[in-house]
Amino acid sequence: MGPSLRKNKHFIRLMTAQAISSLGDWLSIVAIMTLVGLKWEATSMQMSFIILSLAVPMALFGPVSGAVADRMERKTLMILSDVVRGVLILLLTIATNVWMVYGCLFLLGLFASVFIPAKNGKLKEVVPDEHMKEAMAITSMINSSSKVIGPLLSGILVTMLGAYTVFYIDSATFFLSALLILFLPKGVVEVSSEKEKSHSFKEEVKVGFQFIKKINFLMFGLFLLGVSLLILQLSDSQIIVLVRQLTNASPDLFGYCVAGSGLGMLFTGMYLSKKTEYNAFLYMCLGVLGIGLGFGAMGVLTYYDLSQSILWFPTLGLLVGTAFGLVIIPFQSAAQEKTPVHMTGRVFGVINSTTTTATIIGPLAGGGLATLIGVIPSFIVTGSLLVLLFIISVAVRNKIEGETPSSAQSATSI
Repeated sequence: MGPSLRKNKHFIRLMTAQAISSLGDWLSIVAIMTLVGLKWEATSMQMSFIILSLAVPMALFGPVSGAVADRMERKTLMILSDVVRGVLILLLTIATNVWMVYGCLFLLGLFASVFIPAKNGKLKEVVPDEHMKEAMAITSMINSSSKVIGPLLSGILVTMLGAYTVFYIDSATFFLSALLILFLPKGVVEVSSEKEKSHSFKEEVKVGFQFIKKINFLMFGLFLLGVSLLILQLSDSQIIVLVRQLTNASPDLFGYCVAGSGLGMLFTGMYLSKKTEYNAFLYMCLGVLGIGLGFGAMGVLTYYDLSQSILWFPTLGLLVGTAFGLVIIPFQSAAQEKTPVHMTGRVFGVINSTTTTATIIGPLAGGGLATLIGVIPSFIVTGSLLVLLFIISVAVRNKIEGETPSSAQSATSI
């Protein structure tokens, strides 16, 4: 048993760097939306491209970036990614049109796709396996907290200081993150064997897919995570439309729901950080059920135009956020535990690519489904599909959890 995470200076330094850069990410997103949407009066389509410019490179280059993170020293990659992103944020202060913004955001997404698998690999290096569940829960808590605090803080700073000043602050967060990472130790594990060194880069990109495919839990768990995130994004993109169906909805109801979702994930992270042993697959199944019930209930209660929406809408948002935390935290913890340190970049590159693709497809699918059958039926249908997926997952639980050690061992030898 290694030292506790509270005494692990390298882990604390890595998490501090993540917290600073994650908060900075949310600061810049709100500032960009304010600059392009209000000052430049961008069209709806131009605003959509803002998010796509960030997400598309992460979806496309995730597996490639993961292979790079396993080939090169992760500390160096993280510092490089932070420094380049800090410079790109500074370039936004001299942008004169949306195309310059798209270019900067595309490169930001590209270097973020490098940072994420490198960070997960470095986490595997500095945290013993017996503390990995707690470490991943803390990582999720940081992400959830920045989601709640970042937009609120950015809104205040943009109002008081202006969007350009927020860009300077965000740029400084990346440079500060890079400075913290500079004091992390160098990688303890390089490529595992001469055989792997001889692989072509194209073959190494495929290794992450092959590893996940050979382990039932990772394969089915990634499917559950991808579907859950897809429906989460699908429904999130239409919540504001759903709110409009209520007769006496508060103008701030959407914001309360989003905040509730972020708090739900934060609470789940706090709970799981105190548990060292739990059944990851069971928690994921319960999470899928919770998301389905939450979104389904939103549709049903909106259909009946239930009063006091200021109470039940954020509460259901809290349920959905809590449930999604039960899906993503156990999966990522198990993925860290089951993946050897020399392959974490490639495996988490695939995971990041899958989840980012879901965030791209989700809003587009949500708009199409709501247009086709209506916003209330779309919430009921998607919620029902997740409940059905929960039933199927429970039915195949024994097959997923009954994976033989030899199958996992053969996967690690890829």
